[in-house]
Amino acid sequence: MTPIELYRKGFKALVDALGYVDAIRFIRQFDSGSGDYTEEHHQWLDNVTIDEILALKKILF
Repeated sequence: MTPIELYRKGFKALVDALGYVDAIRFIRQFDSGSGDYTEEHHQWLDNVTIDEILALKKILF
């Protein structure tokens, strides 16, 4: 079995067991990402005000 076939069969098994959304959520748990999260976090959050955060919270939740 090729790596692509394995991936497809594995993903299909996850989708069959969990549904698409939860299968993707499961796979994303294992992605460690790249870059420096702390540095990037500061780049996009240092200039955000508490009012902007609270406004976003109202939209999302």
